Amino acid sequence: VQLQASGGGFVQAGWSLRLSCAASGNIFHINRMGWYRQAPGKQRELVAAVSRGGSTNFADSVKGRFTISRDNAKNMVYLQMNSLKPEDTAVYYCNAYVNNWQEYWGQGTLVTVSS
Repeated sequence: VQLQASGGGFVQAGWSLRLSCAASGNIFHINRMGWYRQAPGKQRELVAAVSRGGSTNFADSVKGRFTISRDNAKNMVYLQMNSLKPEDTAVYYCNAYVNNWQEYWGQGTLVTVSS
């Protein structure tokens, strides 16, 4: 199973970005999908997650600004990031629990927000 993330980039504060992550390989079932981020010198943290049924949860720091969605038919998860702030700068990783809750990580995509 592989997760391929895309959509990162360099933006000004207040702008938006949309991250995408495609899961491929020997997949029968994807349970929870999510996005984590790791800023320089900090631990990786959960940004947002979505269950197969569509239930979501978000880090307090992104509530009201970020939304997460998934397309079960395409094995994809998306993170729409609005009103970006410099403190959102980080490498963003997609994450998925596949088949019998085996955990997989994408390669990371860099988001840089300039003030």
